[in-house]
Amino acid sequence: MYLPPHDPHVDDPMRFKPLFRIHLMERKCATVECMYGHKGPHNGHIQIVKKDEFSTKCNQTDHHRMSGGRQEEFRTWLREEWGRTLEDIFHEHTQELILMKFIYTSQYDNCLTYRRIYLPPSSPDDLIKPGLFKGTYGSHGLEIVMLSFHGKKAKGTKITGDPNIPAGQQTVEIDLAHPLQLPDIENLRDFSELSRIVLEVQEQVRREEQEEEQRQEEEDCSQQAACQPAAQALGGEGAKGEETAAGAEGAAQDKAPASQPFVLPMGVISRNEDYPRTCRICFYGTGLIAGHGFTSPERTPGVFVLFDDDRFGFIWLELKSFSLYSRIKVSFQNAEAPSREAFDEMLKNIQSLAT
Repeated sequence: MYLPPHDPHVDDPMRFKPLFRIHLMERKCATVECMYGHKGPHNGHIQIVKKDEFSTKCNQTDHHRMSGGRQEEFRTWLREEWGRTLEDIFHEHTQELILMKFIYTSQYDNCLTYRRIYLPPSSPDDLIKPGLFKGTYGSHGLEIVMLSFHGKKAKGTKITGDPNIPAGQQTVEIDLAHPLQLPDIENLRDFSELSRIVLEVQEQVRREEQEEEQRQEEEDCSQQAACQPAAQALGGEGAKGEETAAGAEGAAQDKAPASQPFVLPMGVISRNEDYPRTCRICFYGTGLIAGHGFTSPERTPGVFVLFDDDRFGFIWLELKSFSLYSRIKVSFQNAEAPSREAFDEMLKNIQSLAT
């Protein structure tokens, strides 16, 4: 298992923890050992379910128990997973979230199903190289997100989840057709000024989507002679709007300086205060928020901030919160998708599992 570094140190390397091992014997026989717990290797089982999927089962789960009971197991898990003790965590809400995560993850006793994940395919036109990133998620700690590019959109898909947003869901979506021009550094400190800029773009996006829907409706009627002229006129207007959006993106990238000063607005909370103080470019985006158990999910406006080739951030406007993401530089073998279609199908599959 690859675990993220301790919160909030996103630039630290990933941590490695073995969960099972296989001893290959003669005559095509093999023995499986579960590595979970603190009492050493013990008897386990692996089953090949279907292509690109297998399950593990521990046959001696008593090896996972500790003499001090669940309380000792929780304190040990807290030190190993979070690098902290219970006494270090003063916020009651944080304690509740961490306890929920312990109960959820420990109940499986290393009886898990594994499914293959492809790394996102890359294109020379991509803003940065796609891949896996460690990100700060407030009291939830660090989580793993896959950044992939889809035309004029970029998507951040959760590979690990939390009690609010499960793995497989699209945590952020970046609208590459709508770059944001940040105010000067002094005005950027004013949250209301940044909020005004973002909400204006949100309204612009809403209008464009309505116009596109209307254009589609008109085109559906174009087979009728009465609707055809109007559909053609409206279609031309829509095409012009698309060109303008694409041109705005290109112009913004051409005119944008190599870097510009950046600071978080007053009142925006960040787990990691060691974020970069310069950025390359910003885009309008949306972030997914929900209650416990993925209740009442909704997409809310935000700002995608590109710092460099390996780091980006996202300002959650409604939460007044900032997430910092840093690239995972572990080299995964044989993880490339055989085709773009296979990668897109995988994204759909993991999202359907999450829902």
